[in-house]
Amino acid sequence: MLSARERILDTAYDLFSRHGIRAVGVDRIIETSGVAKMSLYRHFRSKDELVLAFLQERERRWTMAWLHAEVTARADDGAGRMLAIFDVFDEWFGEPAFEGCSFINVLLEFGEPGHPIHVASAGHLSTIRSLVQEFAEDAGVDDPDDVARQWHILMKGSIVAAGEGDREAARRARRLGELLLAARV
Repeated sequence: MLSARERILDTAYDLFSRHGIRAVGVDRIIETSGVAKMSLYRHFRSKDELVLAFLQERERRWTMAWLHAEVTARADDGAGRMLAIFDVFDEWFGEPAFEGCSFINVLLEFGEPGHPIHVASAGHLSTIRSLVQEFAEDAGVDDPDDVARQWHILMKGSIVAAGEGDREAARRARRLGELLLAARV
């Protein structure tokens, strides 16, 4: 059985992922998780603190346990792993529950650059870019940081395009990625 903290975080994870941060109130999280308001505030002093915990959990579940694991399982070398990102995205974009990237969504919801949630979202996006940079280094590209930044733009752009309804976005981004790798290796 899950602890109260785990129930709250699981509920927030689901609701924030699907509906955004500002659209989900604390009362909805309390009602859906089945915990008392006092219990929520005992574990998370504020909604902002809960959002920060959600972002950490999203990095653990989405970035590491899903994306990184899937990509490394599909390819043995850096270039292959970079391209595999778009193969994984292609499957993700086809899911009925495709919700986009929480880090991008939250970054845009909290547009004030100094806001702790904005800073945390940017930090989690940086973690993803760092993973891509590791793959780029393994691929032997001429400037791994620059290539990782370009690749990350392709990733984020494909996510937004998929959110607009372009279910071919990952395949389009993969083709651009192939051109980028050919020019930089």
